[in-house]
Order: sequence, then structure tokens, then C-alpha cells
Amino acid sequence: MNRYKNLGGDSGVIGYSIEVDSIEVQFHDGSIYGYTVASTGLANINKMKILAERGEGLNSFISRVVKKNFAYKR
Repeated sequence: MNRYKNLGGDSGVIGYSIEVDSIEVQFHDGSIYGYTVASTGLANINKMKILAERGEGLNSFISRVVKKNFAYKR
């Protein structure tokens, strides 16, 4: 899991892991959500990857756009 840069300073995201067709996102409470092309769509996965690597805007994008379209939670 890569550490999320949190450039905005107020994100609930602390880490992420990128795969070819998915992304896992770890939040402050320790939960890990998996988002896949099947659960949220290719465009959203690609945007989430960009935001994760940039270190800004991922939590907001998930809250506004992706919402509860995750494939799994652990």
C-alpha cells in the first residue's frame, strides 16, 4: 500500500494500491475499500488513480462521484 500524500491536509485517505483494473483505498479508520472497473466504471477508476498518485482530491471524488460503488470492504 502506498502512502497518500494528502496535499490538502484534510483527507480521510491514508493509502492506496493501484492495479490494472482496480484501486484499493485505505481510510483513517483502517478500512480498505476496493474499487473495480466492474463496480464503478473505467473512467472513475482512471480518475481515482490520477488523484491517488497526485495526492489530492481522492476522498472528495469518492464522496461526490463514486459513493458506495465499491466492490468490497475489508
